[in-house]
Amino acid sequence: MIKKRPIRPPLSAFSVFTRPFAACPLPLDPLPTPSASTPTGDNKNLCFSLADKLIGRGLLSSAQGVIQRVIAQCLSVNDALSAIDFAVNRGIEPNLRIYGALIRKLSFWGETRMAEALYIDNIVNKGIDPDPHLLNSMIICYCKLEQLEEAKSHFDRLIYMSALPGNAVCNLLVRELCSRDRILEAFDCFSKIDDVGIVLHLRSFNTLIDGLCSRGYLDEALHVCNVMHDRGVIPKASLCKSLVLGFCKRGQVEEAELLSTDFESHGFLTLDKVMYTSLICEYSKKKKMKMAMRIFLRMLKTDVEPDIYTYNTLIHGFVSLGLFDKGWILHKQLAEAGLKPDVVTYHIMMCQYCKEQKLDCALMLLDNMRQYGIVPTVHCYTILIAALHKANNLEELDGLYKLMLDSGVVPDDVLFLTLMKTCPKGHELHLALKILQAVAWNGCGIELPSFSSSATSKSIRDVENEIDHLLGEIAGSRSHLANMAFSIYIIALCTGRKTDDALHCMERMASLGCLPLLSAYNSLIKCLCQEGLGADVESLFELMQDRGMVPDLATYLVMVHELCNQGDLASVYGVLDQMDERGIKPSVSIYNSIIGCLGREKRLLEAENMFMKMLEGGVDPDHIFYVTMINAYSRNGQAIEARELFDKMIEQGMRPNSHAYTALISGLVKKNMIDKGCLYLDRMLEDGLMPDTVLYTSLINQFLRKKEIGFALRLVNLMDKSQIDCDVVTHITLVSGVCKNITWNRDRWYDAHRKSGKAREMLFHLLHQKALVPQNDIRISISSHEEIKFFALKLIQKIKYTTFMPNLYLYNGIISGLCWSDRMQDAYDHLDLMEREGVRPNEVTFTILIGGHIRFGESDRAIGLFNEMNAYGCVPDKNVYDTLIKGLGKTGRLLDALSLAHLMHKRGFSPSKASYEILLSCLCASQLSIHAMRICEDMLAHNYAPCRYNRNWLLCMLCKENKLNEAYMLHDIMLQRGKFVDEITEVMLMETCSKQRELGLIS
Repeated sequence: MIKKRPIRPPLSAFSVFTRPFAACPLPLDPLPTPSASTPTGDNKNLCFSLADKLIGRGLLSSAQGVIQRVIAQCLSVNDALSAIDFAVNRGIEPNLRIYGALIRKLSFWGETRMAEALYIDNIVNKGIDPDPHLLNSMIICYCKLEQLEEAKSHFDRLIYMSALPGNAVCNLLVRELCSRDRILEAFDCFSKIDDVGIVLHLRSFNTLIDGLCSRGYLDEALHVCNVMHDRGVIPKASLCKSLVLGFCKRGQVEEAELLSTDFESHGFLTLDKVMYTSLICEYSKKKKMKMAMRIFLRMLKTDVEPDIYTYNTLIHGFVSLGLFDKGWILHKQLAEAGLKPDVVTYHIMMCQYCKEQKLDCALMLLDNMRQYGIVPTVHCYTILIAALHKANNLEELDGLYKLMLDSGVVPDDVLFLTLMKTCPKGHELHLALKILQAVAWNGCGIELPSFSSSATSKSIRDVENEIDHLLGEIAGSRSHLANMAFSIYIIALCTGRKTDDALHCMERMASLGCLPLLSAYNSLIKCLCQEGLGADVESLFELMQDRGMVPDLATYLVMVHELCNQGDLASVYGVLDQMDERGIKPSVSIYNSIIGCLGREKRLLEAENMFMKMLEGGVDPDHIFYVTMINAYSRNGQAIEARELFDKMIEQGMRPNSHAYTALISGLVKKNMIDKGCLYLDRMLEDGLMPDTVLYTSLINQFLRKKEIGFALRLVNLMDKSQIDCDVVTHITLVSGVCKNITWNRDRWYDAHRKSGKAREMLFHLLHQKALVPQNDIRISISSHEEIKFFALKLIQKIKYTTFMPNLYLYNGIISGLCWSDRMQDAYDHLDLMEREGVRPNEVTFTILIGGHIRFGESDRAIGLFNEMNAYGCVPDKNVYDTLIKGLGKTGRLLDALSLAHLMHKRGFSPSKASYEILLSCLCASQLSIHAMRICEDMLAHNYAPCRYNRNWLLCMLCKENKLNEAYMLHDIMLQRGKFVDEITEVMLMETCSKQRELGLIS
């Protein structure tokens, strides 16, 4: 190990040398010794005289030392260069120490370009390896030139040489990296500096910790703080406070409290009102109110007086748990402490009333605020408007919005997002204009002659022009409102999928010196994710950070939600890793999106692991999460586990809603546990929850899957009688389900129908008794393929005249029905109609059409359509390949099927078991045993075992061809997997073995 050297004086100390110049023999004549009182010029002349005498005696090394010291004492560039000239004129080649001293002086005087040129020309270009002294000088030089990569490179070279960098060098490098926002690189350099035992200045410690805290790298900041303590450097109280508040903000409140206690015990910090309140707030968010109250009592005990914010935090915590009584006790204590409820106090109560659907109470609180002279904020109006929209009370919503504007309240981006839910699709820009007019009028005092005119009657071009003019006016009057105004416009553009316009708007903001709000970034990230532009999302993330905008949980939730919608779980896990690196704990909503996606993809084991990870991370599941997990179990046929989770949700004090009941009942019906489903349907009705569109659609879907078309259509009829509207999902379910049953098997359907008849009628009776309709149930009988086909076409015709927005899934259902009904031309007509209405076909659309051609024996048209997919912007997925392989195999085009399977492997897919079976069957029929064996091996590698018929066929063929080794190998593998062969095949195998033994082919 290199021992730590004494810290040298700073380079700026121009003290005159008073110690001997070198350990060399003394001259015969005594030489004058420079003193501090000697003028600079006289001192330099004495040194030059000394150097001349040393040169005369042949002591060149000592003379070089004198020149180095002269340069170190120089006060100007000319003096330093004259020293170099003196040395060169006397034949003394400047050594590394001389160059190091000169470069350091030049860097100090601001002549960094000259210093760099000197280094490159005389050291680098000559292939000379610099010594530690010169490397230290160049680090200073490159830091001043802002060439931090070069500075870091030289620093790393010093460390590699096991040489100690100078203390001033270390401090300068760390501070320069921090000032350029390269915080993690600064931390990396700090770690190397600490490893060699160098202690930074207090200022450098402070700069590094501040930078790490501001960027959310709290663990690294805490490490630096611990090093400070170990090195005897006392951290500032503000740094300790930043660390505690940083851990609170991250959600690690337990660690924050322990850290604050530790800082207090060492005398570094005394908790103030802000820190106490932050701890209380985070415990409240985690619903740990006992811990929050413990901190509150500790606060009172230490004579730190709580303010209104502290009380509001506690009240919010209790109220959000439904503990109104405790919230009111704190409300009384607030009054006793001489504090008055503020707008936040009222907002907390209003939020809870809206959550419990007590709108009258929430509106009464709004009136009370106005009576007591408390001006409601835009947030108060936003929560009420959202509740009125949920209650479908649009008339009162409009009145409340007008009241807000008349009160002079300025709308914000959150209110805009809330009102977007009430806005018809395609009118986002009209609503944005309406909001921006209010911002200009109430926020900036800009008089608008057309303020009262309706924005909805204007064309898109007029709206865009007026918005453009308004943004310019707002930017010129109030900059902080300009940020919000531009952000509202960006959100509107993103919602209308006008990504390029949104990006141009962001560029315009930058040119005006405005910064987008986080909500604008989130909307743009959502839009980019929906368009599959992952690289652009990463660039936008970097841009956010460069502008000092730190992504929050909402940002990550947007990304995770959109990626889950696309089924891109690999990217989702990458986002989780990024969050972990930043120390951001995923919220329950993020886990909810991921588990929902895993459930849809039937990756239930991963969903359960994610559930356990969530619990281990201290994230409590909420009501929505339980519904998602119950849905995942039900979708994957694990009805018992769904029931257990449902009961656990009730044990946790959560009242199940209709979605929870629907998920469970659907799962029980799917597993033919209809009697158990009836029990939960009865409980649902007792809880006062009426059957809705979602429940009916789910049941219709399950019975269509069970081939019980008649009963499914009875449910549709009951739904109509109960005046429950069929939505687009219901129609998609009906079209898809009926069309899939066109080729039903009547006998198999009859057995299932007979077994579930009693339970099914009980289910119908429970729904019927709440429908309040006459008991004369209409029985629907469909008993042939032609009747189903006729009904499917009739259903498609009905949907054409139903006012739904163009929908990809609905179109796919209609095209599927037309294909199964032998009307391929009509199917293509609907494909053209999709494109005209702006709905892009996807892989499912092409799978349906290719399947239709295969059923008609039109293999060439199916292959042609497969080749045309790229022209529609679609890349074939696994299902497209499987459909075509099975079709080609069935039509005897074995070579094409094998070529497609090979292409499928190259694209990273593997055929399904059904595709493998068809390929294996075709190869056996063609007596191609070698190729058949390869397909069989490939199946086994993908954990598929050939069906009994195909494995017996292949074994028999191998026996006939006397390929005994291959036959026995296949036979043994099948036995290991619990798959047995027929007795005839066993006999054939034994006979083949006997014949080969007789012929002496085997021993």
